[in-house]
Amino acid sequence: MIRDLEVEKNNNLAKREEGLTLTILAAGMGSRFGGLKQIQPVDEDQNFIIDYSLFDAKKAGFTRVIFVIKEEFADVFKSTIGKRAEAMGLDVEYAFQRMEDVPEGTKVPEGRVKPFGTAHALYAIRHLVDEKSKFAIINADDYYGSESFQIMADALRDCEYNEFVNTGFYTKNTLSENGAVKRGIFEVEKGIVKGLEESEIERRADGKVYATPLDKNEWRVIDEKTPVSMNMFGFTYKIIEKLKTYLEDFFANANLEKGEALIPEVVNDLIREGEVSVKLKKTPSEWIGITYKSELDKLIASIRRLKDEGKYPEHLLDTDTLER
Repeated sequence: MIRDLEVEKNNNLAKREEGLTLTILAAGMGSRFGGLKQIQPVDEDQNFIIDYSLFDAKKAGFTRVIFVIKEEFADVFKSTIGKRAEAMGLDVEYAFQRMEDVPEGTKVPEGRVKPFGTAHALYAIRHLVDEKSKFAIINADDYYGSESFQIMADALRDCEYNEFVNTGFYTKNTLSENGAVKRGIFEVEKGIVKGLEESEIERRADGKVYATPLDKNEWRVIDEKTPVSMNMFGFTYKIIEKLKTYLEDFFANANLEKGEALIPEVVNDLIREGEVSVKLKKTPSEWIGITYKSELDKLIASIRRLKDEGKYPEHLLDTDTLER
């Protein structure tokens, strides 16, 4: 599959002690925001959303971060986000989501520039993890809240090889005032995820929350406390093993002009096949993001409020604070 990275993998793993790893998916192009929203400053010190995720992850006990990025953005990431992650005391590594990282014989459509989806992005870290690894994943352009990282860290430490975890948010804490948002709606039984349906969700003028499976236009009212996925998963190496066969099938059968390989689809396959159990751990945190450019001012105001409430130090890279 794709490329033989065993030599590179062994060299990387030989240098590393085991611990919790945070993987940040940052190869998206941010088309709706109108630019590279991952490096949009959100406070007076020119910190980014990712910096707050890194701060919260370090506080929760994560020791290492892997940035999955497009290779052409490597310099700007390393000189800004990567440099600050190192200042926080995190071990920092990079994986590149490359368009050419496909099975031999696969023809990438001419003109395609959009990455092949989150599942393809996650598979890029295969040479940086092994059978002992436990790692969480998040989106680069979402704020998850300190409670969410602590919940994830505690649950992930207890996971066996065939167990995953998702830190689920209440729908009401993930909505945008500017339009519908894409969320994964859980089917849950006694705290165990039985399925995850990718959906569009919005609050309408009548105050009710409506949802429809993607591309089906089957809108229905849902409870605003319905737990949804914000792509904050905790995985073991089991997901990497599954990604290999999933992506082989994707590149052989999907419409490669527009198709995307998505992590929830891989997780759903594993659940249906009875290969994994996925624990849902709900968080009280409010999601904050910039799905739309008009949401930037709200995000900046929210970060300011959290600082005023003492949730973060006035200066995120305060050395004394980071060492405590």
